[in-house]
Amino acid sequence: MKKYFTFIILSVSVSAFAQDFDKNMATAKASYSSGNLEDARFAMEQMLRDLDVMIGKEILKMLPAKMGTLSANVADDNVTGGTGIAGLFVHRTYGVPPKMVVIDIMNNSPLISSLNALLSMPMMGMGGDPNQKQVKVQGYKSILRKNQNTETGKTDYELQVPFNNTLLTLKADDTNEAEILNFANLIPLPKIAQVAQ
Repeated sequence: MKKYFTFIILSVSVSAFAQDFDKNMATAKASYSSGNLEDARFAMEQMLRDLDVMIGKEILKMLPAKMGTLSANVADDNVTGGTGIAGLFVHRTYGVPPKMVVIDIMNNSPLISSLNALLSMPMMGMGGDPNQKQVKVQGYKSILRKNQNTETGKTDYELQVPFNNTLLTLKADDTNEAEILNFANLIPLPKIAQVAQ
């Protein structure tokens, strides 16, 4: 019964998406044909936002249900499309404070070019910072940052993995380098890179 109900919900959401997509496509065509380029562009932007949201939902399905012993907070998942400079944005958290893991995936991130420059010349960008280093995760060059909280004495880590035009950021509170890299290896990076491009 539960599978049947899930199938109905999924079918309704896909059907609603298809109706919105078809409606925006018809509006874009009609506006373009009548010379109203502003409305044609707006309708096409709406279609792209809708596509980004659908892609984001597919990415959420790929993310693991647990990071170590921390369960995903699925109710707090967030997916947006086409906001501001960036396109797709996916957000998921695991655990509860003080021990949390956060995954953010952003398509067309403004940080991509600066991170890629840093990764291509590591000695210039990371040579003087003992809390930042280059690591490889599933074949992707990445930047790992360590943050020591002077008040609590706990160590937090942030891992940034750029691939294609997408940036995955993984943050882990009260952790160590081995643990955050283990968390990163639970994420199917090649599959996400393929879907997000």
